[in-house]
Amino acid sequence: MIYFVGPPAALPCCEQATIEDVVKYCETKKYLGVDTETEGLDFTCKKMIMFQIGDSSNQYVIDTRHVSIEPLRSVLEDSNIQKIFHNAKFDYKFIKKWAGITCEGVWDTFLVEVVLNCGKRIGFALKDLVKRYCNEDLDKETRNKFIGLNGTPFTESQIVYGANDVIHLLKIKWEQVHKLTELQLGPVANLENQAVLAFADIEYNGLDLDIKQWKSLKKSNTNTADNLAFNLDLTLLEDARLSKFVSEYVQADMFIPLEDLRKVDVKWTSPKQVLEVFKTLIPKLDNVNGKEMYKYRYKHEIIDTYIQYKEAMKLCTSYGDAFFDNLSSDNKIHTNFHQILDTGRVSSSKPNMQQIPADNKFRNCFVAPKGWSFVSADYSSQELNVIAFGSKDPVWLEALEEGQDLHSTCAELVYGKDWIDAAEESCIYMSDKMKCNCNNHKKLRTNVKTINFGLAYGMGPNKLADNLNISVDAAKELIKKYFQAFPSIKGFLDKLGNYGKRYGYIKTFPPYNRKRWFTNWYPKIWMNKSSGFELGSIERASKNTPIQGASADMTKLALVRIREYINDVLNFPEGKECPIKIVMTVHDQIDTICRNDYLEAWKKDIVMLMEWAAKDIVTNGLLKAEVTVSDCWEK
Repeated sequence: MIYFVGPPAALPCCEQATIEDVVKYCETKKYLGVDTETEGLDFTCKKMIMFQIGDSSNQYVIDTRHVSIEPLRSVLEDSNIQKIFHNAKFDYKFIKKWAGITCEGVWDTFLVEVVLNCGKRIGFALKDLVKRYCNEDLDKETRNKFIGLNGTPFTESQIVYGANDVIHLLKIKWEQVHKLTELQLGPVANLENQAVLAFADIEYNGLDLDIKQWKSLKKSNTNTADNLAFNLDLTLLEDARLSKFVSEYVQADMFIPLEDLRKVDVKWTSPKQVLEVFKTLIPKLDNVNGKEMYKYRYKHEIIDTYIQYKEAMKLCTSYGDAFFDNLSSDNKIHTNFHQILDTGRVSSSKPNMQQIPADNKFRNCFVAPKGWSFVSADYSSQELNVIAFGSKDPVWLEALEEGQDLHSTCAELVYGKDWIDAAEESCIYMSDKMKCNCNNHKKLRTNVKTINFGLAYGMGPNKLADNLNISVDAAKELIKKYFQAFPSIKGFLDKLGNYGKRYGYIKTFPPYNRKRWFTNWYPKIWMNKSSGFELGSIERASKNTPIQGASADMTKLALVRIREYINDVLNFPEGKECPIKIVMTVHDQIDTICRNDYLEAWKKDIVMLMEWAAKDIVTNGLLKAEVTVSDCWEK
């Protein structure tokens, strides 16, 4: 039965009810479908206009333009009553903004569906799930008619549409429960359903941006790009091989001295024109993308300058004035998280906060409010600890246990006598196994460090050659020597690669055992001689997914525990602002802002919570967290 809560409406589709009726019904239920309709997508300035809640027997459609859902606070904040959403972050932010209610005990049908089908290229929108599980087509026409209603009463079709969403959510949830049980994915689904509340809080809280400092950076990057473009022009003017790209005649301008007029016919922002220039130097070149250019970066000075120019131009375009388009009506940056990528890691968009340059110039433009500070914690060598735990390599484990510099320890084993001969007289590594400043050690350490981190991304010899600017053969030889020194790691990675090729999916570490499916896999794929590319991609993904996925799992668990600590342990009275807010996360780092009078306590507690989460997966307790305090965001 559909009940409408709002101005009296004599509609045959529903009966009139009060908000008290809704509360009385819902507080006795264990499972409730919940949905909202809003004026738009931006919760900071667009309002929630309809709120739907109920189960398969009774659905309540509330006109929130006229009726407050505040009486439902006890239901929505009761973690023992499960609220079923689709894309819970969206609804959560509107409910929190316009009703002041924080939802707990959430099941997100969108996230659970991604968990069930991670890696598969299928639709995850509500219309896709309704078709998949309910064999119905959503009424798209009605769904799009909630924008611009103002005070116009809801139509019968809109009320029925809202009520049906509640019914659909419950049907989908129970179908998903059966599949989770069958695939043993219950633990990771529960993790994602808890983590979504933390991600929603991050999006809701947002970040303050120092606009003046950001504009100053943009100006600096523009000047850098202009200077690099000038140097590119100069190279063409001075290199006889490239003289054909220099104009013999220059269009005069009465306001610009003749010597200042540009004499080069190349537009450096045009890949096609740049390719023509570089083909003069490298005839076999067929594109000027980043990967191709890096091969020749140190062979031709103009290519190195061009790469620097491209990097500066990217900063100008991606992090210039256009970035201000991401500011919401409250003048904050509220990114949008994509909670589950194929590996289980997280990305974000509008803007992409995961790709903010890590040199801190841009990060430092995000500032804490007056009287508050950033308290950020990150895992120390998270992915390396995961590899050490998974492979049980004795050298790696001992280095981590003893606090040695892992990359130097690995370099010593890989290079042997060459490493020993490269030591300078005051080498701190040779005496204390710590990172040293020996010039030759730095190069050898960098080579091995590149392999160490590359293990988490399935890096092969071609990529290693590009990164180290060496030949592919030299890269192959370096990888060979590396795995001769660390057979346990080779065995661990080979085992992962073979598992994925054999079964068509790969899992992360217990207790979550997240699964990633390979859609290009089929039984007996290894017997098909033409399947080399597919097998190679499956093998690489099988090697890096458990490492990245386990790392993502523990960061999400840390977010869950930090949020629970903020909401439950601190337990600040209603109406009093909590002294801690989660404001960002990038891979292994979690960023909070904290009121300055609470800093000392929170610095200790956030480390404890992160290390507690890590120990659920890397059970040897070797993975530690480090904390920094600043008045702005830092890496």
